[in-house]
Amino acid sequence: MSINKKNRISIPHVSKDLTVKELLISAQDDVGTVEIDKYWNGVSAPGNRTFSATMFWSDSYFYVLFEAKQSEPLIVNKSPHLDTKTMGLWDRDVCEIFIAPDINEPGKYFEFEVAPTGEWIDVALDATAGERKSDWEYRSGMESAAKIDQGLIVMAIRIPWTAFGKTPKIGDIWLGNLFRCIGKDPDRGYLAWSSTMTKSPNFHVPERFGEFEFVK
Repeated sequence: MSINKKNRISIPHVSKDLTVKELLISAQDDVGTVEIDKYWNGVSAPGNRTFSATMFWSDSYFYVLFEAKQSEPLIVNKSPHLDTKTMGLWDRDVCEIFIAPDINEPGKYFEFEVAPTGEWIDVALDATAGERKSDWEYRSGMESAAKIDQGLIVMAIRIPWTAFGKTPKIGDIWLGNLFRCIGKDPDRGYLAWSSTMTKSPNFHVPERFGEFEFVK
């Protein structure tokens, strides 16, 4: 996986599918990682708040593995529920990916979140008319898993291509962004791969999405 000055990530294809729990513990040969060390406004984040994202794809699934440094108290639900989406997950510690499958319509995108508890949420969004609309009834079929190690949180998600209504081909470019929320006010941190550069923290800025290129 590589990133260039145009904020593009090359996402490699794999032939073998993994369960989401296998993804937590299985290193992938020839799969790179993008390191994310800046806040949404482009300011460097402290080293103990940085995270990485590893992405790859098969004919059936899209995979994301987040590895996040953690030296401060976790902000998580004390009684997590994993069998259904958790509303308000974005108010706690969480990693997120936004994906727009149509490069010509970045305002139509999907949001997937996973927490250190393994909690998750998925939502379909449409910001093409100026006002963002959220489809909370959206069901992607995503699966999640997480584990907490000493100083490190590992979180994994697996999403079937049916979630997007299409499957990419080698060479296709989709749009998207990667984020992390950590801590609590007044020192809550909002990290972003492609800085959104808004006055206050805001991840929902499709015009600032980077490129996800699907490669061999």
